[in-house]
Amino acid sequence: MATREQEILKWIRDNPLISQKELADKANITRSSVGVHISNLVKKGKIIGKGYVLAAECPILVVGGSNIDIAAQSYDKVKIRDSNPGKISTSFGGVGRNIAENLSRLGESVSLITIVGDDVNGKALLEHCQTLDIDVSQSLILPNATTSTYISILDEEQDMQMAISAMDIYQAFTPEWIENKKERIKQAEVLVVDTNLPQTTLLAIAHLAEKIQIPLFLDLVSTTKALKVKDFIGKFHTIKPNKLEAEILSGIPITDEASMIANCHYFLEQGVKNIFISLGKAGVFYSDGKVFRHQVAFTTNVVNATGAGDAFMAGIIYAFQHKMPIQEACCFGVGCATLALQSTETISQQLTLQTVNAIKEKLCL
Repeated sequence: MATREQEILKWIRDNPLISQKELADKANITRSSVGVHISNLVKKGKIIGKGYVLAAECPILVVGGSNIDIAAQSYDKVKIRDSNPGKISTSFGGVGRNIAENLSRLGESVSLITIVGDDVNGKALLEHCQTLDIDVSQSLILPNATTSTYISILDEEQDMQMAISAMDIYQAFTPEWIENKKERIKQAEVLVVDTNLPQTTLLAIAHLAEKIQIPLFLDLVSTTKALKVKDFIGKFHTIKPNKLEAEILSGIPITDEASMIANCHYFLEQGVKNIFISLGKAGVFYSDGKVFRHQVAFTTNVVNATGAGDAFMAGIIYAFQHKMPIQEACCFGVGCATLALQSTETISQQLTLQTVNAIKEKLCL
């Protein structure tokens, strides 16, 4: 598409009811010129029907966090209040962004609505998303703000010992801003959120998804942030808590299979359709109300545990889109997580449909 066509298409995405006169005023061109551009967009299949109904180019919409990840790994056991020899790496991260990248690498068309600062990191992050064919046209660049940054401290076995997150920028994710994105959200087939968003915004999105009947997937991020959705957890179609997050939300300690089943029943009774409880090295316990099953992890050499949960989430979203049964979906998710665990980077460069299916087939035998 020509630059002007891209510009007009973005304005139409922001307001599908915008008039040609308003578009002409925005672009500082004649109304007839706008008509020519719109005609070209129709011919190219970017607009379908009256009222500028946009083609569903990206049926999966992720609304969530994106940030710069700085990972510091100690060569030996971490010593608190001391200098630890090790290595440091920097990469693009954020739960929502990571999920979107994993989905894109699986061949899915995905949009990401996120917030970055108008700094070097924010510009680089959005440009990187674009190179991966992730649509970020609806994202916000916040003036005079610093892009979210996440620093993790890993031990000699690549397990996280602690982390510091500077994510105040996410407070700009207001319910009012989401309301302005309502028309874009309505176009989605699947909506994904993470709990980096403020509680009021998560509730607004949950209400909207319920109203327009879009399956809403939730990544809980951490035990502290998981509490944001405790009172309306039943509005989410699919959730992926880890053991601690599930316990905090349900109030039921997980000690054995019976207590895992009890946790699943709690969420099912709230209204959740699919639950995947991550158990780390022990695998995943999952349920859809009919199946209650423990899936063991795939035996592999763990290089880096960061990003495995995001990869698993992308896997079950992909599986949902392709109508896989829940057992197959879980195996596919574990396959995605396994590749993440094997990678030195947060997002595995080896993640493809072929590599994931190879692991899935072994797990589902």
